[in-house]
Amino acid sequence: MAYSPYSHYKVGAALLAADGTIYTGCNVENAAYPATICAERSAIVHAVAEGRRKFVAIAVATANGGTPCGTCRQVMREFSPKSDLLVIMTDPRRITAECTLADLLPDSFGPEHLKK
Repeated sequence: MAYSPYSHYKVGAALLAADGTIYTGCNVENAAYPATICAERSAIVHAVAEGRRKFVAIAVATANGGTPCGTCRQVMREFSPKSDLLVIMTDPRRITAECTLADLLPDSFGPEHLKK
């Protein structure tokens, strides 16, 4: 369902909440490039809009098994204080990589760093 008329790089995401609910997302590009939203953030926003804040895993599907961008990694970190979120990357045929968010975003900055 991705809308990618500029990059033609379609991305889909499926986010598993702690209660077992799965939230999906897709990238939605915009002619003003910074207004584009990635599939991972789309899925997270979808889940948050439904009241979910705890997540177990996210699968990211691209044509070539690409990894989440830096902004998506930081948004994932907002909801994964231990950085133990499982991140699964796939292409159309197989899982290309699995790791934790800590592997993708070492020494991360999160909400707990703002608390006094």
